[in-house]
Amino acid sequence: MSEHTLHVKVVTPDGVVFGHETASLVVLDTINGEEGIMANHAPIITSLHIGEVKIINEEESLQETVTISGGFAEFSENQLSIVSDSAERSQDIDVKRAEQAKERAEKHIAAGDTDDVERAQAALMRAVNRIHAVTGNK
Repeated sequence: MSEHTLHVKVVTPDGVVFGHETASLVVLDTINGEEGIMANHAPIITSLHIGEVKIINEEESLQETVTISGGFAEFSENQLSIVSDSAERSQDIDVKRAEQAKERAEKHIAAGDTDDVERAQAALMRAVNRIHAVTGNK
């Protein structure tokens, strides 16, 4: 690992979803807004929104997008660990399934059942996030 790269690991309860030794930039959707992490960044621990993690390695022309369902990130000594309840690499996302989940969530929200609205809104956010990671459309 060079002095201009960092190691990135995205972990869920099911195991490691993504691990790469030589990222040059990682962009996170934190509770304080979008944050870019590069090698030698100051140590940080931050909460993450449902969103995308963009992992870029300019030397290898790698750009990877991983969707996460919130969680937290910790960075120190050029090691970035992202922990989330669920995460998916963009190439592993089934867009049709995500669109079906979006439709189900929208129906629950429209029905107005107060017990399910918060859960349906979170499901809608996750589905839209997954669709956006693949298609670029929100």
